[in-house]
Amino acid sequence: MNNEQPIIVGLDIGTTKIAVIAGRKNEYGKLEILGFGRANSNGVKHGQVLNIDETIKAIKTALENCYASNPNLEVNEVYVGIAGHHIKSLQTRGDIVRHDTENEISQKEIDQLVADQFKTYIPAGDQIIDVIPQEFTVDNFQNIPDPIGYGGVKVGANFHIITGDKNAIRNINRSVEKSGLITKDLVLQPLASSAAVMAQEDMEAGVAIVDIGGGTTDLAVFYEGILKHTAVIPFAGENITNDIKTGLGVLRTQAEQMKVQFGSALANEAKANAYITIPGLRGMPAKEISVKNLANIIQARMSEIMDFVTYHLKQVGLDSKMLNGGIILTGGGSQLKHLIQLTEYVTGLNARVGLPTEHLSSGHIDELAKPTYSTCLGLILKGYDDYEHNRKQFSQSFSKVEVPEDLMRHSETNEVLDTETAVDTTGRRGMTNFWGKFKNSLIDMFREEEDQKL
Repeated sequence: MNNEQPIIVGLDIGTTKIAVIAGRKNEYGKLEILGFGRANSNGVKHGQVLNIDETIKAIKTALENCYASNPNLEVNEVYVGIAGHHIKSLQTRGDIVRHDTENEISQKEIDQLVADQFKTYIPAGDQIIDVIPQEFTVDNFQNIPDPIGYGGVKVGANFHIITGDKNAIRNINRSVEKSGLITKDLVLQPLASSAAVMAQEDMEAGVAIVDIGGGTTDLAVFYEGILKHTAVIPFAGENITNDIKTGLGVLRTQAEQMKVQFGSALANEAKANAYITIPGLRGMPAKEISVKNLANIIQARMSEIMDFVTYHLKQVGLDSKMLNGGIILTGGGSQLKHLIQLTEYVTGLNARVGLPTEHLSSGHIDELAKPTYSTCLGLILKGYDDYEHNRKQFSQSFSKVEVPEDLMRHSETNEVLDTETAVDTTGRRGMTNFWGKFKNSLIDMFREEEDQKL
């Protein structure tokens, strides 16, 4: 056990589930899971907290389950994901003319350039969540990744600005605080998921991360090491469940169960003569449902989601020939059968399912390696990045917490696997300063705004 490292907790407030995961890095730089709890989410719709009381109840239940998995754990501060329909992004351009041309460009000047972008006009009721520099220019030189140390008169950059609804952000903060927790930082969910499932070479080759959740599908597009685009698509797993419920005339719980157990994203792959028997309600006769009909409904909605992905890729000029890394599918919805084939067919790009296993230490239970928990594990990675770059103060008082038995896979190969985790057997490099490109702390900025009002 590496007791020198702090314990960092991710809280994923989703439309269908709320998850709390506590983790600490071991001596190999992999995450050991020290606590894990989840609960059904009732107060969240399309990624947005609507019913604060219901959300508080669900957060508290997830926390209790986390404590049940490890009674020695104490959770005070959490990294929280943010998503929802209200998240938007826009591109801007900013330049400054330097007064001190005798010296090289400094970090202070770059900070000033970024700070200027927070004055960008956005609609009333919205708030800038993040300003992400893309390529810099110095005088006539284009596409400079980092201009510090260059000499020149004029320095500028293209920026990717992410905005969100002030009320939506406030509702998340209230729910977390009333659950007895402190929000260490709010993190854009597509970025958290990307950090969990992506390696350095994916970022350089160019990939689109498609995180299919319960209420929204989050998209993050990377090209040549730069975040090019983010978007929140307003359709996801819940829409598929509702389509099945309406189209086949079944209960919502039955629709969800059929989707998970028998669903397929490709109707051609479904057996024409296979049927599911649904018990009738209150003495009504049982219902026979065709597996092919079920697949037709799922394929129609999934194709629509992938059409949105294609539309966004075209918007930023990154069509099928540009993204060599293809599409990485993650989130609970990525577990649908034949989704990879449908994604490749609709988008014309290679696709694979992204699992957060690369960052997890060996011996963890299989449940934690599911794409469902990519966002939550990405939030812990964000916390570690803050810690390693001294962006925040971290408590290190919980040194005696061990990995609980319930969260470890019992197998005789654990001893051997532990030594293997030190060597990256896939040859994939970890991400170098992934979070360094993004604003250090959204939550501090939000607090500053609250203070100004008082």
